[in-house]
Amino acid sequence: MTYFDEYKRWRGYEAMDPDLKQELDSIENIEKEIQDRFDRSLNFGTGGIRGRMGAGPGRINIYLIRQATLGLARYLKTVHPDKKHLSVCIAFDTRKNSARFAQETAGVLAYEGIQARLFPQPTPTPVLSFAVRELGADAGVVITASHNPPSDNGYKVYGPDGGQITDGFAKAVMAQIAAVTDELAVPVAELAEAEGKGLIRWVDPEVEEKYLEQVCAISLRKGWGAEKTLPVRVVYTPLHGTGARFGLEILKRSGMMNVYPVPEQMIMDPACPTVKYPNPEDFDVYDLAIQLGIKEGADLLLATDLDGDRLGAVVRNKEGDYVPLTGNQLGCLMLDYLLSQRRKNGTLPPNGMMVQTVVTSGLGKAIASAYGIETVETLTGFKYIGEVIKERGDTHRNVFLFGYEESHGYLAGDFVRDKDAFQAILLAAEITAFHQSRGNSLLEALEAIYKRFGYFREDLININLPSGDMTRVEGIMGRFRQEEIKGLGGSPVVTVFDYLYRTEKNMSDGKTREVMLPSNNSLKYVALDGSWFCIRPSGTEPKMKLYVGVVGADQEDSQKKMLALRNEIVQLIGI
Repeated sequence: MTYFDEYKRWRGYEAMDPDLKQELDSIENIEKEIQDRFDRSLNFGTGGIRGRMGAGPGRINIYLIRQATLGLARYLKTVHPDKKHLSVCIAFDTRKNSARFAQETAGVLAYEGIQARLFPQPTPTPVLSFAVRELGADAGVVITASHNPPSDNGYKVYGPDGGQITDGFAKAVMAQIAAVTDELAVPVAELAEAEGKGLIRWVDPEVEEKYLEQVCAISLRKGWGAEKTLPVRVVYTPLHGTGARFGLEILKRSGMMNVYPVPEQMIMDPACPTVKYPNPEDFDVYDLAIQLGIKEGADLLLATDLDGDRLGAVVRNKEGDYVPLTGNQLGCLMLDYLLSQRRKNGTLPPNGMMVQTVVTSGLGKAIASAYGIETVETLTGFKYIGEVIKERGDTHRNVFLFGYEESHGYLAGDFVRDKDAFQAILLAAEITAFHQSRGNSLLEALEAIYKRFGYFREDLININLPSGDMTRVEGIMGRFRQEEIKGLGGSPVVTVFDYLYRTEKNMSDGKTREVMLPSNNSLKYVALDGSWFCIRPSGTEPKMKLYVGVVGADQEDSQKKMLALRNEIVQLIGI
């Protein structure tokens, strides 16, 4: 069937959603649009589905949501053939159609006889992760596209442990989704009727209250004498997302005396009218927060994305200007605080564990090692961090203490198994107050960490290749595997990790050992002086991601090393 035949099939469907029908009619004579929407389907991957909303199998819409949900339902029935009462917890963010997509998900599950535990209003991803285990659900679904543009939406699946599904689970669900041959014909139960039968139940507010109590319980401020209030001046923005319901509440409960919400961005508006992308990693989203921070003399500016799993932080320097902390910097500040306070109060376990990804700063590992704490590295993606927490916890091998990744994802309490912006909010405000109580800013505290462990610096290089040029991506990765890279920035390469073949090669003796991680098409090179870079292609776009790290004697030295290494790597790639 050609893409135009597929377009005609959709357009001829009598029960087509009216808005999608109108959209299909409007592109009747626009072949490029028809091809873009109908020549391919959005595929369910290990992270679920994410993309632009609209009509056609190449867009996110109610029919794609129904198809994915039917695949999930069939998977759950396959793995639990004797279980009489299956259930799935469902949450959604503030994007356009998110509530509708959540209801469609509930309707398909109910039709299949699986109980849907549905949140009644926009809810952050970490709350869903918590609720899955709290309610004893067999899976979870979040309707979100995280920090993507407002035009996008998505569908993310969680396992019974509250963690994002990883490779094995995802492949089994994908197989079931692929077996649903007609996405337009997936049956959906009426919500009112399903609710009357007990197949749709609304999540009780008590679940959210239990989550909030658990977040506040990770605080360590009593150990240094701050039992009631903290004088930090904080500006907070949820960037029009679900954090509007939770961010201020966490700050209030954690004892923050002076909190200033950005009023324009407290509105849960799917259009996100004040920002281009609701991404707390992007310094541009802080324009309104900075204005308010200047007015109120704020020490700390905090922002969360639409589904409340990422946190960005901006602090004031000696000159009075606001500067962003990288995800690596904020993570290391949190880690050092948590470990130092736990050692002080005698709760630092001998088998403690910190988890980070292979492209996260080496500074965290150095900090953990200084406290006698093991660092476990995972592939890129917080779902792998959640997987390690479950595996090591189930076997009682390690006690989880902290997990983070460079892209502003943090976790301190494993009652959640995904990155949690609200745990991070509490810790960011608390560490600011802690260091202020000792006469230091966060930047001065970071400088002290650098002086102890070295001046670590990281960067990310995105290289976009011509559209459709996936062969170039494959060629670059193939060339790196064939040609031996002997040095980085004048320092000899000592270790090469090839995650596709799950190998770690010692360059001094040529010996190779197995890496106990899932297969992933990426390479990492580590030099004797601590410099490193990791190259990873996008799985869906002609794009390369290059993660780079160096360690210098001081700020100027690390900056020079980074610039030289960036230029060297770009030349190696030949772009």
